[in-house]
Amino acid sequence: MICHVNNSPRCWVAALYAGVAAGILATIVQIALWWSFLDVLPGIFYRDVRYTAAILLGKESLQASDTLSLQHVFIATSIHVGLSIIYAIGISYLIRCLNGKDSLMLGGLFGLGVFVINMYGFVLIFPWFVETRDWITVTSHIVFGVSAASVYRALTENDSYSTN
Repeated sequence: MICHVNNSPRCWVAALYAGVAAGILATIVQIALWWSFLDVLPGIFYRDVRYTAAILLGKESLQASDTLSLQHVFIATSIHVGLSIIYAIGISYLIRCLNGKDSLMLGGLFGLGVFVINMYGFVLIFPWFVETRDWITVTSHIVFGVSAASVYRALTENDSYSTN
């Protein structure tokens, strides 16, 4: 099979939408799982916002608080969306020659790989993320990968690849 990548603006826009949609869905799933299995909301959500904001703002952002600052929310959301788009672009290149089922499977594996990179690689620079390693975080990363692949595939079904 020879694949011809379509680098049209439509494919780039599809990757952008896939990243944003998958980032939102993964966050919703993570919050739902926290709510369903742990009695930790809203504190754990506030913690993750502070942890993510600390990537840009520094360790002083890590101080525990029962409230959220708008600055932390804005910065954490920007980082989350930015990384989601970057990862979705990666997924889009990996699945461009695959059928729907294989795309979803690879998307899930990609999400698992992102978990490993985020929770075992990034902690070398941002050690506070060690506390976020759990099955809920693994699950939300897999959901991210599957949903990014699904949205990208749906938006580019007729023009993302062709075979000879």
